[in-house]
Amino acid sequence: MTVDAHATAPDAAPAAAAVAVVTLGCARNDVDSEELAARLERGGLRLVDEPADADAVVVNTCGFVEQAKKDSVDTVLEAADLSATDGRERVVVALGCLAERYGAELAESLPEADAVLGFDAYPDIADRVREVLAGHRPAAHAPRDRRTLLPLAPADRAAARVPDLPVGVAPASGPRVPRRRLDGGPLAPVKLASGCDRRCSFCAIPSFRGAYVSRPPDEVLAEARWLAGQGVRELFLVSENTTSYGKDLGDLRLLEQLLPDLAAVDGVERVRVSYLQPAETRPSLLDAMTATPGVAAYFDLSFQHASAPVLRRMRRFGDAERFLGLLDEVRRRAPTSGVRSNVIVGFPGETEADLRELGAFLTAARLDVVGVFGYSDEDGTEAAGLDGHLPDDEVGARVEHLGRLAEELVAQRAEDRLGERLDVLVESVRDEGGSRVEGRAAHQGPDVDGTTTLLGADAAAPGDLVAAVVVGTEGADLLARKGAPR
Repeated sequence: MTVDAHATAPDAAPAAAAVAVVTLGCARNDVDSEELAARLERGGLRLVDEPADADAVVVNTCGFVEQAKKDSVDTVLEAADLSATDGRERVVVALGCLAERYGAELAESLPEADAVLGFDAYPDIADRVREVLAGHRPAAHAPRDRRTLLPLAPADRAAARVPDLPVGVAPASGPRVPRRRLDGGPLAPVKLASGCDRRCSFCAIPSFRGAYVSRPPDEVLAEARWLAGQGVRELFLVSENTTSYGKDLGDLRLLEQLLPDLAAVDGVERVRVSYLQPAETRPSLLDAMTATPGVAAYFDLSFQHASAPVLRRMRRFGDAERFLGLLDEVRRRAPTSGVRSNVIVGFPGETEADLRELGAFLTAARLDVVGVFGYSDEDGTEAAGLDGHLPDDEVGARVEHLGRLAEELVAQRAEDRLGERLDVLVESVRDEGGSRVEGRAAHQGPDVDGTTTLLGADAAAPGDLVAAVVVGTEGADLLARKGAPR
């Protein structure tokens, strides 16, 4: 978009200009997008579902790993290309993690974006978008280490909050605006906290998401009640590190107290917890997650590896023996618990013996889902400077090898569930020459953990919780028949 130095004033942009919000990345970004959508709508802009129908396309980018960065850039380019295709003048605004992390560098390399905004732009995003629509191209965001914006000691952070500023400092804290749902499905993510205090050597997230900030429980509950009123039946609790929830509010066991209250919200059938650090997963949290009615016995445990030497180089704790002991504790409390994890292979210094130990751990762990990722350097991380980097083709070979093993193990774990009784939350009903009813059981998290197809449930609708028994499998996916005996 060409910028005229004498462009019309910002308020000349149509008050009801159409804006589409496009989201990349994780469930935490989904929450940010719905809050941005609410601010845009509250600011007098009109939300539309499709970029093709928009005067402005707001792209909430992801800046976590190389492929996510590429997907974010491609999405910005696709939005910009729409104008060349259909002749309609529109602007493209990039914000979110990639924009926060790279700022002016991104703007220089991606001139197709009419604005690159950081988290500090969130409180007045409607005004910012109107300015761009009016022909102004704002200075690109200047990145900084967001960990420096709040006190080092977690207990001092609550007193340091300034009204509305923490939305930029840590988008999950401070005064909230109502979300504007962008997905009408029966599940919604709820952000418990933002930021991270851990210093994993491979991860750049703390530098651009900032220090750990928990949302107060009453704020989380109010949002849960609002979501239930919007038809949400499952709450998916997300953060960079859920096991740290409450530490900056003076109570590290606050999550155990919050879970029963969330599960008791009228209309909510299931509460799911995600992003658990194994070293911080304490017995009292296991008890709360396995014994509270309405809370899914679902454990999203961030193992990353199983070899102690590799984990130490990652600046993480634990080893295969400790991790298997944790899994034993989970399954002792709830034998049918769902467990998923991600692992990184090819980390600098990883030996063949380390890789074999990881494979042996996964074989013994019986996880429902395993994500296998190859190591790649991330800007500004300690791991990028470590010795022992492996060639790219070797990292790729290790990913392929362990990926095949993980795929086989996940399929075997699904077969273990044959005959198991499930409660399936229906998410979609499609007519494919006969109704195909799909949903997820308690052990299946959204997007990446597989689904359950229901037989004999033609009358079911999204949001229904259907009792069924597993009668077949396909990889991590299950086939279940409605009406199993309870």
